[in-house]
Amino acid sequence: MSAAAILVSGGVESAVLLAEALRTHERVYPLYIRKGFIWETTELACLRRLLRSFQSDGLAELTVLDAPVSRIYRAHWSLGRNRVPGARAPDTQVYLPGRNLLFLSLAGLFCALRKIPVVWLGVLKGNPFQDARPGFLRRMARILKDAQGTPVRIAAPLRKLTKGQVIRRWDGVIDWKKTFSCINPIRRRHCGRCQKCGERRAGFRAAGIADPTQYAH
Repeated sequence: MSAAAILVSGGVESAVLLAEALRTHERVYPLYIRKGFIWETTELACLRRLLRSFQSDGLAELTVLDAPVSRIYRAHWSLGRNRVPGARAPDTQVYLPGRNLLFLSLAGLFCALRKIPVVWLGVLKGNPFQDARPGFLRRMARILKDAQGTPVRIAAPLRKLTKGQVIRRWDGVIDWKKTFSCINPIRRRHCGRCQKCGERRAGFRAAGIADPTQYAH
């Protein structure tokens, strides 16, 4: 295929999606949606480092799109106004309202204007949120076509895999030390105590692979 856009954050799934897209597409466009969350400065710096590790002429320059949500979210923990969910918190506590709705609306417009036929996102097996379900993604693709007249397919290539399965399958292909998945970073390091750090540790344990991450705690 000629081109694909990838919604990236710099985490495990982002790295795998980039590697797979570069293997199957001539041109890959990484997209980062900046919303004003407390972890984004560190996340974006780590993402840029991750992108530099891919030596490919097919990788386009990172596009950063701004969609600030502070006026909508108000006192949400993601803005630093409440305690960040801890390592043992359930997935429901780290839900970001409208996340994929915003992501896919902006990514769909980006793709339509550039005639990019598909956008990828890193949904995993067991994701409990409504805006990550296959039915929502299919309906969202129809809405994008209706709104713009240009079809943009939404693909979630990892949705049948757990994080542990992803790590095990792509171990040796991806340098996991260059990935980042923390919602409360400390001096540009994984905090080791937030829900996403707990999920990351659990993924490496499930994969049976030593976790190379340097956690602050």
